[in-house]
Amino acid sequence: IKMAGDAMFPDVDTDRSEKNEETEIVVNVGGVRQVFYGDNLNQYPETRLAELINCLSGGYDSIFSLCDDYDPGKREFYFDRDPDAFRCIIDVYYFGEIHMKKGICPICFKNEMEFWKVDLKFLDDCCKTHLSEKKEELEEIARRVQLILDDLGVDASESRWKRCQKCIWKFLEKPESSYPARVIAVLSFLFILISSVVMCVGTIPDLQVVDMEGNRMEHPTLDSIETACIGWFTMEYVLRLISSPNKLHFVLSFMNIVDVLAILPFYVSLTLTHLGAKLMELSNVQQAVQALRIMRIARIFKLARHSSGLQTLTYALKRSFKELGLLLMYLAVGIFVFSALGYTMEQSHPETLFKSIPQSFWWAIITMTTVGYGDIYPKTTLGKLNAAISFLCGVIAIALPIHPIINNFVRYYNKQRVLETAAKHELELMELNSAEGKAASSKSELEDLARGGKEGPFYSSRLKVSHSDTFIHLLSEEKHHRTRLQSCK
Repeated sequence: IKMAGDAMFPDVDTDRSEKNEETEIVVNVGGVRQVFYGDNLNQYPETRLAELINCLSGGYDSIFSLCDDYDPGKREFYFDRDPDAFRCIIDVYYFGEIHMKKGICPICFKNEMEFWKVDLKFLDDCCKTHLSEKKEELEEIARRVQLILDDLGVDASESRWKRCQKCIWKFLEKPESSYPARVIAVLSFLFILISSVVMCVGTIPDLQVVDMEGNRMEHPTLDSIETACIGWFTMEYVLRLISSPNKLHFVLSFMNIVDVLAILPFYVSLTLTHLGAKLMELSNVQQAVQALRIMRIARIFKLARHSSGLQTLTYALKRSFKELGLLLMYLAVGIFVFSALGYTMEQSHPETLFKSIPQSFWWAIITMTTVGYGDIYPKTTLGKLNAAISFLCGVIAIALPIHPIINNFVRYYNKQRVLETAAKHELELMELNSAEGKAASSKSELEDLARGGKEGPFYSSRLKVSHSDTFIHLLSEEKHHRTRLQSCK
């Protein structure tokens, strides 16, 4: 249209007084026509629709810088944009805020708002929350894809030690990277199970032995198995620490702290056994060693490193602190009220088991949680009625926050599956684009070589573009065409 020149259309009115009289424009967005009046659009003069009112005086260059096409006879502006998103965006001119309809991709809607030059501050708070969640999902997908690409790529500029360090890290931390890495993950899982079983079996009296002083101790065979497991855990932790790219983050990580707590008691008890007797009494040393041996139960939490289900449960509990706090508050109030009532009602019975209100707390706890050990129970009629009401209230108090906690677990579990699938799809798309680029570059190179051109080496170098370059290009440049990450599934 621009190449055709101004001869195709009547002269654009350049008179300022006539421009000021122009109070109505027609906008056609994706086949949907909308009529706007200048008094509404001028409320937000920096938006694209408000600029359309004043663009007629600037000529066709000014007009086509704002729209895709223009009909001077109808004075109608054409835009090849999403009409559904446009219907939401124009609410800002009438209501001063924008609500994003269900079914519209938040990232695409954000891009539409940027095109129409409408500030994000007009977006409603609930829609901003949805947009921020989608941004976090895209960032997580980008992070996962980037980690995979970093594992696949080899930087020739890195030193041999750096490359070796990266290989060890992948070998120990990423079981999906190779078959030997899966074997190591399975072995680590088995050592955790064996160590936990040995800790439990070692407490069976029939399998224990008696030392020269008459004290029972673990069987030497079980002790040897325990030592082998601790040796594996120690070697694994040291190798992971050496190969870690960020050692401070590695040391302060929760799961790595659990690893230290699982390993440390063995060495501390070993030190106390051989050196502690010189510094303190033997009985104190044995008590300290026994207490440290109990701390070995921390190694069962190492299973969370190899179980996505346990990780999902941990995250769900972290996100459910509010619901868990409500549950504890309900139970605390009920325990205090029903224990006080139970103590008061049972005082008239000569054989009462409710000696004091603090002692009645135990009865209220096991009653409201429907455990009911039966060691403390009411004997009066009013006391039994109070017990019936207490366990009914306990069932209600426990049941109320359970549903939100389950929802958090299911939501996070499904989100992780979606993110994994999206990362795989993005990798497939990048491989497809890379293959197409290589095919096009190879064809151009062959044509240049057939013509004897000098651009062959340039095209040959384009074949060496890595997946990482393609990925960064797609995710960092927001001005490019939409990728599969930006499409609403």
